[in-house]
Amino acid sequence: MQISRLRPSLAAALILTLAGCSSAYYGAMEKIGFAKRDILVDRVEETREAQAEAKDQFASALERFIAVTGADVGELQSRYDALNGELKRSESRAKEVRDRIASVEDVADALFSEWKDEIGQYTNARLKSESRRQYDATRRRYDELIRLMRRAADRMDPVLATFRDQVLFLKHNLNARAIASLSATHEELQGDITRLIRDMEASIKEADEFIQSLRSTEPVQ
Repeated sequence: MQISRLRPSLAAALILTLAGCSSAYYGAMEKIGFAKRDILVDRVEETREAQAEAKDQFASALERFIAVTGADVGELQSRYDALNGELKRSESRAKEVRDRIASVEDVADALFSEWKDEIGQYTNARLKSESRRQYDATRRRYDELIRLMRRAADRMDPVLATFRDQVLFLKHNLNARAIASLSATHEELQGDITRLIRDMEASIKEADEFIQSLRSTEPVQ
């Protein structure tokens, strides 16, 4: 069950009423049929989609960057405008990814805290052991997922820093010197973005597998 299926008016009302109070939000969602587990799946899916969009955006930015290195001086103003637009979109995608990761961590912390507490409430030893096993397996899988998500997100920072420097330099040097600077940075930026895309893809793959594992294994009651 995905949160996206909730009626928009009700979802909006809940978000506005409970914004800034995660525990109240999760409690209200559970009362209308959305467990923390469902919310976690939904947020991991959203983060996966944000990473896929960021991956495409950074690839597009690299193509635009390379195009500027082959431009004539007379084209630099229009090329600068296009490159600056790519930078802004890349920054926006990066922020979206980080915000989505934070939302995953928030609900995961609540889920695992509740789950761990509830394990101690079992009186049946077999059920307690099975719940503990499921908890440990899910926690390990989640820890690997969030590690990959953070690693991919961290890869964005040096790419954006290099990108900003070059866009700023181009802004004030619309001449052959600017083209030479871009050309000198081209291979370094290409290597950074290649590594970023690789890490994004690894994170997206892990997200798919994590979602599948949660959907295929119901917690012990």
